[in-house]
Amino acid sequence: MDKDTPVSVFWFRRDLRLTDNAGLYHALKSGNPVLPFFIFDKEILDELEDEDDARVSFIYKAIEEVNKECQKHHSSLLVVYDKPDHAWKKLISQYNIAAVYTNHDYEPYAKERDVAIKSLLAKHGIDFKTYKDQVILEKNEVLKDDGKPYTVYTPYKNKWYQKLKPFYLKAYPNEKYFKNLLKFEAPAMPTLTEMGFVKSTITYLGKEYDKVIADYAKNRDFPAVTGTSHVGVHLRFGTVSIRRCARDAYEADEKTWLNELIWREFYMMILYHFPQTMDHAFRPEYDRIKWINDEAQFEDWCKGETGFPLVDAGMRELNATGYMHNRVRMVVASFLSKDLLIDWRWGERYFARKLLDYEMASNVGGWQWAAGSGTDAAPYFRIFNPDSQLKKFDPKLEYVKKWVPEYADFSKYPKPIIDHSFARERCLKAFKAALSK
Repeated sequence: MDKDTPVSVFWFRRDLRLTDNAGLYHALKSGNPVLPFFIFDKEILDELEDEDDARVSFIYKAIEEVNKECQKHHSSLLVVYDKPDHAWKKLISQYNIAAVYTNHDYEPYAKERDVAIKSLLAKHGIDFKTYKDQVILEKNEVLKDDGKPYTVYTPYKNKWYQKLKPFYLKAYPNEKYFKNLLKFEAPAMPTLTEMGFVKSTITYLGKEYDKVIADYAKNRDFPAVTGTSHVGVHLRFGTVSIRRCARDAYEADEKTWLNELIWREFYMMILYHFPQTMDHAFRPEYDRIKWINDEAQFEDWCKGETGFPLVDAGMRELNATGYMHNRVRMVVASFLSKDLLIDWRWGERYFARKLLDYEMASNVGGWQWAAGSGTDAAPYFRIFNPDSQLKKFDPKLEYVKKWVPEYADFSKYPKPIIDHSFARERCLKAFKAALSK
């Protein structure tokens, strides 16, 4: 290709699909051939602790699929392993870039990265255009009447429904414009090994969730049943469009599932407006809590050896599959932060390491909810009883028997590492002491 021919670049990040992709749609309509581009970001990958991190394998497979789709249109996906600023400097030297298109990202690192890349491109006279793609309503689209962000979910949800317009759920017709992809053959992708990783053995469910959402409200709280969609990882990396998910729920009048998607957007809005909450309590007084942070008990929690079967089943499911049932996430988070008085940030970081569907906004939001320190939080005196939760949500012990087989033989199952009644009273005292200052 002639170096003088102007191209538009579409930068894939959390939107790993060609169809119904907002930023790609606008790039394809730009009037220039579109170069598809993806960076395996060294800044992110170098921070990961596990060489078999399941998310890297998931992204790698998704990228291979995007590349195959591009090849059907005589194009390909240019994939590099680099730091973003260096990758862009190199790309600018290789192509006559008219504009760069991508989709908004709301996490603190991503926002800083995008400011830096926008500045770099501007020095070369290149526009940086970003679009809303991973949520239905974003940033300042759902605000209180006084223009301030909501900090309680239910009024946010009510305003979200008021703001929703049918066209927000329509798919972008990208397929009409695939002919505008740049005709070229990219060099071979860097391998997992070259990036310091090995293929994970963890598997994940596909993108088909129709059967689940029909009975979602009835089944979602029971971990032994496949009652949740497992679509979180696909939303996290954009292998499925949020518009498709919300549209399916809206058209089926499945409000329970749609409300969960709105929770996701609520937490993204919170992180966008209150970025300090990624490692500070949303309610600052909760940062005064004197955590015990017993490292041996934390290790027992991580391994699923606490002597509380529902907690242990959840942690073992997480360690083995990269997934944990939503109801159980609340139980294990409450147990760590309230029964063990271990700082919620320790648990949040462990989930960040292990969860295939890890999304900072939802994870931080969920952990702060459980610890009592966040928006819409469970009051500090509401402390889940792991045994009561087990009786209510896994009465036949199907989930526990799957993940904690030795529970059937009490001589092999560890004794509880703490007495729940004692832990509850200790938690109430610690929280009262911190919050009464």
